[in-house]
Amino acid sequence: MQIEFKVNGEEYQMDICPTMRLVDLLREKLGLTGTKEGCGEGECGSCTVIMNGKAVNSCLVLAPQIRGQEILTIEALEKNGQMDRLQESFINNGAIQCGYCTPGMLMSAKALLMANSNPSEEEIKIAISGNLCRCTGYNKIVHAIKDAAEG
Repeated sequence: MQIEFKVNGEEYQMDICPTMRLVDLLREKLGLTGTKEGCGEGECGSCTVIMNGKAVNSCLVLAPQIRGQEILTIEALEKNGQMDRLQESFINNGAIQCGYCTPGMLMSAKALLMANSNPSEEEIKIAISGNLCRCTGYNKIVHAIKDAAEG
């Protein structure tokens, strides 16, 4: 099956298997390996990407569902060698430890900030509630998102 879609501002047209998941298309077909697969069941949030402005678990999206859609991955945050302020804030606030959840956390946070440039702490917690982290305890992540919003 052939579909057209946009990833990180670049337009694609390709033949795909109708049962292929978005996470597999990104990693295997496009070489965008920043999107991680954790559980494969939509529970951990490691594979979060932004689809038309909304955070989604790419392990739960079938590739045919992205026909005509716009996808942003973690690779889209860096522009011309410059990190996004959210990435810098995660680093500056120690919100990264093992790093496995980081791409999904960043993309959930980015989707929030795209919709709401000045979220409350409660709104931040809700936005990242679909992302699991076993290392940080979330406080540094919430603080980093708040700092990025204020910065």
